[in-house]
Amino acid sequence: MNTPLRHLLRPLWPSAARSPSSTPGDGDSVFFSSAFASQDVPDGVPFVPWEARAVEISARRLPADGVAARLQTLWADNRHMALLDADAVQRMVRFFSLVRVGPQCEVIRQDERGDFMAVLLAGDMSVNRTQPWGECLHLAQLRPGDIMGEMSLLDGGLRHSACTTLADCELAVLDAQAMDEMLAREPRLAASLSALLARKLSHRLRTVSASLAASQPRPAGY
Repeated sequence: MNTPLRHLLRPLWPSAARSPSSTPGDGDSVFFSSAFASQDVPDGVPFVPWEARAVEISARRLPADGVAARLQTLWADNRHMALLDADAVQRMVRFFSLVRVGPQCEVIRQDERGDFMAVLLAGDMSVNRTQPWGECLHLAQLRPGDIMGEMSLLDGGLRHSACTTLADCELAVLDAQAMDEMLAREPRLAASLSALLARKLSHRLRTVSASLAASQPRPAGY
């Protein structure tokens, strides 16, 4: 990790002064969890933690055997997530909730506040957004290896779109509480994951900005 990024992410790391003999609960981070408590949002906007959504969509536990290897294979061609080596992915999977979900389940709902992101391990999902005037836009089709909901996990903001299963799906879910646990137990791994997600979101934003700029009509005489 280069120096500027290390300095940027240093506030996320637990205190270096913590004794090696301290228990995992001592000085645990609440960086991600507290983002949802401190948000100034309009009245009536629902906050839906992963535990509640899992019950709502009848998520069923998925065995962890082989999931790390599957993730590394799925991310092999991802310019950002492929930077995580096999050992990092193996350690990271311990913090995920691994579940199976049936078809036509809205894992992420537009305009709610949620404290989790998910990685699609198997199946197909659709990403859609309903505009204020009622038009429904199909934004993307998710394939295994794709990540959803990471922006809200990082900034505690509203969900921009809905992510719905189109068939039986398998998901690896990481919520704010688990991210804080990773931050306390595996601070460098959590910092690396946060940086990769931020880079992924930055790349997406630059792509959208470039597309919007290209679609603007040129002024006369330019």
